[in-house]
Amino acid sequence: MSKHAIIAAAAMAAVVAGPAAADFPERPISIIVPYSAGGSTDLSMRLLADSWERNADDTTIVIRNQPGGGGAIGTSAAVLARPDGYTLGAAAQGPLALLPHQGGTDYQLEDVAYVGVMGRSLQLLVACADAPFTDYQSFVDYAATTPVQVGNSGAGGANHISAEAFAAAADIQIESIPYPGSADARTACVGGHIDAMVASPAEALDQAEAGNMTPLFVMEDERIDLFPDTPTAVEMGTDFTWSSWKAIVAPAGTPDDVLDTLRAQFQAAVADPQFVEEMTALGEFVVYEDAETFEARAVRDSDVARSVLEQLGMLGMNN
Repeated sequence: MSKHAIIAAAAMAAVVAGPAAADFPERPISIIVPYSAGGSTDLSMRLLADSWERNADDTTIVIRNQPGGGGAIGTSAAVLARPDGYTLGAAAQGPLALLPHQGGTDYQLEDVAYVGVMGRSLQLLVACADAPFTDYQSFVDYAATTPVQVGNSGAGGANHISAEAFAAAADIQIESIPYPGSADARTACVGGHIDAMVASPAEALDQAEAGNMTPLFVMEDERIDLFPDTPTAVEMGTDFTWSSWKAIVAPAGTPDDVLDTLRAQFQAAVADPQFVEEMTALGEFVVYEDAETFEARAVRDSDVARSVLEQLGMLGMNN
């Protein structure tokens, strides 16, 4: 190869490799939200974008909504984008860790480079009106011999998976009852049409205070402030935790130095007091997890979901 050809090849390699971290970013970074504008994920990501820009000089964040397919369309667009750091994804548990097992997606968890977690959506199990149990122990004792009807916000969704996974961990019997959404499940619960349901703390608080629901346990390692008298499954002897999450991912293959920059900027944005205050006002639980912790959480949730879906005969059902 001639000297000129070598120089030309080196120049081309530099163009393909893209800018070094010292030059990144040189243009706006897009975050694809796989849901419609105005929802909780969209609002959270817009607050993140504002904080990111406040805390990272000369960085512009653009939010792009790309809904459809239960979050699969936007997630696909993000994780299969050119891996240069300029297209990121608003990552949610459902489309990233659950849907690939059900089929119909053109991506898998292996297509992801992890940036970090910015928040988690906590879950608890509540007894509904007229349920034949009122606390954790009476619930598992009853469900050990009699199937309990547990409502959720959709077959194959996070609430469905968490209820079935807990039932397996606690060795109890449940009959999952899917509804079109959490509001429908809550209405059925308050009306006494089902025995229990998986709910967020915000969904359960008012109804619990009104006496229409009774919190049984929280799906966390430790008790939470909104329900200080409600135990965790862990403290009651069942090693089970579960929560949904809001996070940021990049396409696999994004250069390490670019990822380092993104991760540092993301961490600073999530730690910003104004961001925390604004997220809290939305009812969001702000928690930062680094890329390594996020990856471990996503892989664990994916493994749990695969096991549950296999037991239910739902693996690849959308293929």
